[in-house]
Amino acid sequence: MFLSMHNWMRAEQIGTTIRRLAKYGFDAIEIEGEPEKYDTKEVRNLLKENGISCFGSVSLMFEGRDLIHADEAVRSSTVQYLKDCITMVNEMEGREMTIVPSQVGKVNAMDTPEQEWAWAVEGLKEVYDHSEKAGVVIGLEPLNRFETNFLNRHDQALLLAEAVGPNCGVALDAFHINIEEANLWQAILNTGKKLVAFHVADNNRMAPGMGDYDWVRLVTTLKAAGYNEALTVEFVAPLDRTPANPYKNAQAEAESELTEDQLKFIEDHGSGVLSDEFYSYLVEVSGKTLRHAIEKAGAN
Repeated sequence: MFLSMHNWMRAEQIGTTIRRLAKYGFDAIEIEGEPEKYDTKEVRNLLKENGISCFGSVSLMFEGRDLIHADEAVRSSTVQYLKDCITMVNEMEGREMTIVPSQVGKVNAMDTPEQEWAWAVEGLKEVYDHSEKAGVVIGLEPLNRFETNFLNRHDQALLLAEAVGPNCGVALDAFHINIEEANLWQAILNTGKKLVAFHVADNNRMAPGMGDYDWVRLVTTLKAAGYNEALTVEFVAPLDRTPANPYKNAQAEAESELTEDQLKFIEDHGSGVLSDEFYSYLVEVSGKTLRHAIEKAGAN
């Protein structure tokens, strides 16, 4: 296994992100799904200069991006958005695309369960055909019930993947499975060879090592499931605005790169604008914790 990280949690120049990952011993990035934001040739060169690879990307399901929306135009534009993300991954020499099928934060249904499922399958099949041609595997990610009313558990994601196509996989997240699965360890084992990406944050969604997850057990379980790909860090640090705050340097002013949609997305996840100092500390803690777990589990 190797270390990767998302970059949607803090708005900054991509070069800053890549250099930080290299500094703290990361191997890869799962870049945010904003294909219009990046010059893929430029990013590819930056990655190579710093010894970092692109593992893949993750869809950022802002309002207006939703495969199970009642408006056909929204569903259609979402399919195109996901196809564009896959093209971006291919051009950055990545190999995986994590897809959240519905808008993050939308928890009210727009139609019957049967109709929403049919819309998801229809849209994902078109995305899947594009991914097969691009040589990029897609992984469907279940989120916790407070972020979506569609996919919440691994068995739901497996069933949807089966309906989409034989090479469609599942992406699991340590934080979400800690909330939704009756037995998170068994959920990983059940997903088995269908597991194509795994996102990591501690039980409190802080950096790995800042909660009570048994990381050696987690990596050992992933190894037993046959997973030997990226551990992609996705901490979402809460901001403590009380006198009990242990991290006095956590907050910062918004960077110029931060859009209104991105800020809302971060705030909807219970976080805010983090300082470079605090963010770098969380990246460092994540790297040390996960490298130790990989070594202890013999998953190098």
